[in-house]
Amino acid sequence: MSGKSDIKLIENGVRLDGRKPDELRPIKMEIGILKNAQGSAYVEWGKNKAIAGVYGPRVMHPKRLSNPTESTVRVTYNMAPFSVEDRKRPGPDRRSVEISKISSEALSKVIETHLYPDTSIDVFIEILQADAGTRCVGLTAASLALADAGVPMRDLVVACAAGKAGGEVILDLFKDEDNFGEADLPMAIAPRTGEVVLLQMDGQMTNEEFEKGFDLAYNGCLKVYEMMKQALLAKEVQQ
Repeated sequence: MSGKSDIKLIENGVRLDGRKPDELRPIKMEIGILKNAQGSAYVEWGKNKAIAGVYGPRVMHPKRLSNPTESTVRVTYNMAPFSVEDRKRPGPDRRSVEISKISSEALSKVIETHLYPDTSIDVFIEILQADAGTRCVGLTAASLALADAGVPMRDLVVACAAGKAGGEVILDLFKDEDNFGEADLPMAIAPRTGEVVLLQMDGQMTNEEFEKGFDLAYNGCLKVYEMMKQALLAKEVQQ
């Protein structure tokens, strides 16, 4: 985040894309879109497009990595080369490895891993189009895919971000706000217990701004949670 731009990111309480400071981008969710995965989901969030597929629990390969007391949740987050304007080099990079790790840790908080020792639960997240906030979009898609696969979970994982741009604390940054804003604050929660399973920050905020951003992101998660439940319910009705 550069925090510097000639672009006026917010004017009279209205952002460049017409949203209010506490407003989410439009979100669309679809469950069960991949035939060959045990569970899958597709999420459009603003201009972001992400797909997630789940395989497992299944026998861990290589076997030496298996855990005799619980299943190992392995997440592979990847941005397609065509997902950004400047073609991304194929394959994992430092950022994708980091997001894979934190996504795995967040999902492991809610999955009943103790029910499936010596196995792996493999989650693949593919970002088809990126416009800021892809870790939140991907994690939300992954949680829906796990639910679609019937993997036992204590709760869904729901992600959303707040941040600071144009000197104001705002919800759900899009590309220009993320590139030229002052801070980004992604969060993921387990709504039933209120547990925060992911919290990161890039940039600078005062204590007061952080608290406001935290509340915005948390409430944003709760709004997304309602959409997730409706998407899963719609899939059940179709069946």
